[in-house]
Amino acid sequence: MSLEGNNAPDFSLPRDGGGEITLSKLYPRKVVLYFYPKDDTSGCTKEAQGFTERKAEFDAAGAVVVGVSKDTAAKHDKFIAKYELDVILASDAEGDVCERYGTWVEKSMYGKSYMGIERATFLIDGDGTVLKEWRKVKVPGHVDEVLEALKG
Repeated sequence: MSLEGNNAPDFSLPRDGGGEITLSKLYPRKVVLYFYPKDDTSGCTKEAQGFTERKAEFDAAGAVVVGVSKDTAAKHDKFIAKYELDVILASDAEGDVCERYGTWVEKSMYGKSYMGIERATFLIDGDGTVLKEWRKVKVPGHVDEVLEALKG
């Protein structure tokens, strides 16, 4: 399921720091929307730190970075505080947004199948169009790829 060239499914979700975030209210800025499995795990921490380290470049390119997982907003707050992260983290506890973006998938580990969030990133234009998507993201070098596409 590719969303490239289509309108990004809009959503409102609870976010870190209280309150909620609505995708369409972020426009006309571009949005880097990334889905990740779980707060405070090695790959997810490295990815969030990578986006945080390059925040000034995302800001300069007119983009806001939003991470989505099924963790609660309170857990996001702890994750942000522990690693001094500077990204918005939204809580999709029910998994509805993950479903609509096609990131709730069957995974397998040690021969066992289970459902989980596929690491994926969507670059959304200021009018809500998905410009580019990355599926099955590998963390090393990913933030560079997203920045390159954003500036491209």
